[in-house]
Amino acid sequence: MIRTNLSTRPFYNERAVHFWLLVTAFLVVAATMFNVSRVLLYSRSDTQLATEASRNEAHAADLRQQAARLRATVDPRQVEFASTEARQANDLIDRRTFSWTELLNTLEATLPDDVRIVAIRPKLDKDKGIVLTISVVARGSDDVDEFMKKLETTGEFGDLGARIDEHVTEQGLLETTLDTTYAPGRHRIVAPEKPAPPPGARGR
Repeated sequence: MIRTNLSTRPFYNERAVHFWLLVTAFLVVAATMFNVSRVLLYSRSDTQLATEASRNEAHAADLRQQAARLRATVDPRQVEFASTEARQANDLIDRRTFSWTELLNTLEATLPDDVRIVAIRPKLDKDKGIVLTISVVARGSDDVDEFMKKLETTGEFGDLGARIDEHVTEQGLLETTLDTTYAPGRHRIVAPEKPAPPPGARGR
């Protein structure tokens, strides 16, 4: 006959159960903390992106306003003048009638000893053709007159009667600005054509 004391409490492994409960609780807390940190990070990143987007939109609006102000300050007459100058310069290039080398060689041959060229600016006039603005520095007015006479003798320069500007520099020299028309090659001698033989002489 088996005798069992039913009033006694059965034995349980409480330490193992407590251990696994602690491990599970730790994992839950760690996962919760990770999720909270991710949420905070993403929320902070979204805030930064929204702030940067607002800043970029404000900068773009400011640039559009600046562009509008610049367009309002542009003078259409200046744009047209610049376009005209560009077309004239392109016309000079396309015509190939202007050669810096030829011009400088001519000026060097006609330049007196006491005259020095400081600036040359060519432009194309629809009526006069090529017009040169030449600035020279000389010891006196007589030297400038001599230079102008030598330019006229070449046959390539015309309308040299007027002086645009004339003043004395700090070094005591006379600086003069001249306007002159320029037609390169006008002074060259063209050989006359040979007369055609009479009709009766062709068969001889």
